[in-house]
Amino acid sequence: MLILAKSILGLMLGFILSLIIGVILIPILKKLKAGQTVSRLINERHLKKDGTPTIGGLIFIIPTIVIMILLFLRGSLEINHNLTILMYVFICYGILGFVDDFLKVKYHNNKGLSTLTKLFFQIIIALVFYIIYKQNGGDSSLVITSLNINLPLGWGFGIFILLVLVGTTNAVNITDGLDGLCGGLSVMAFLAFGVIAWGTDWITGYQEIAIFTFVLIGGLLGFLVFNTHPAKIFMGDTGSLALGGALATIAILTKHELSLILIGGVFVIETLTSLIQIIAIRKFKKKVFKKAPLHHHFEELGWIETDIVKLFWVVGLLLAMIGIIYGVWLPYDFFS
Repeated sequence: MLILAKSILGLMLGFILSLIIGVILIPILKKLKAGQTVSRLINERHLKKDGTPTIGGLIFIIPTIVIMILLFLRGSLEINHNLTILMYVFICYGILGFVDDFLKVKYHNNKGLSTLTKLFFQIIIALVFYIIYKQNGGDSSLVITSLNINLPLGWGFGIFILLVLVGTTNAVNITDGLDGLCGGLSVMAFLAFGVIAWGTDWITGYQEIAIFTFVLIGGLLGFLVFNTHPAKIFMGDTGSLALGGALATIAILTKHELSLILIGGVFVIETLTSLIQIIAIRKFKKKVFKKAPLHHHFEELGWIETDIVKLFWVVGLLLAMIGIIYGVWLPYDFFS
């Protein structure tokens, strides 16, 4: 029960501190004119959001880092290699996203860092992840508990880490297109993985991973106070890349990569619709959806933005609950 109490404490602190940072940060970003440039290719209703402050991911990134440090200083958690990996990926992806957002704000466009530059730094992050993981006896196997499969990957596990990180960060980033959509779905995904982490007592630092997820959930809830419709601030790549990186890392460390596909099902669907649309246009010169990703398709159908977000949140919550059942029950039978 102690880990539950620590997690709730972390959630509460994350929420309070994120509110404070949000109240301070938003006026500063407005004064600096750090607004997002909205593309005219998106639904016309989005044009009124042009100039809304971005880089809002700092509202939940800063509290998470500060509170984890404070909890360590007061002896509520221990530093271990898995927590080090998680914090490292979370911070590095946040920095990568911040640089991308900064360039977009500076040049008043949506270009930011080039795809190759992003991929280069993602490879470096994945490589350091793999080195720390292996040096501390990490298991380089792909475990699929539902099929009773334990597949050794050897050095190929490093490539696997890269693929999961890149895939998840891109999926979360693509979903960040409506007020509150990505933030709300992330709350549900991290809630599921927080519960899963509670039960992964066979890995080093499982308690610290769980506490991290709940601190981050608190920060996200505070961020949503400012990000739900009408949004006063956007998380930007600063937030979406950090969230995607952390989500992927927790899935890898807890050996629940397959659960990630289920728990992050809305992120996956959003990505697939974009991929299908690109292939359809390039190969067949036709559109499958009015616009991609899927949330823009619903907008083109005339749906109200808040209704789309609520629908996606409900689907995300259902998938998260199913993911908890799959991710907690089956692995318990497998590892016990």
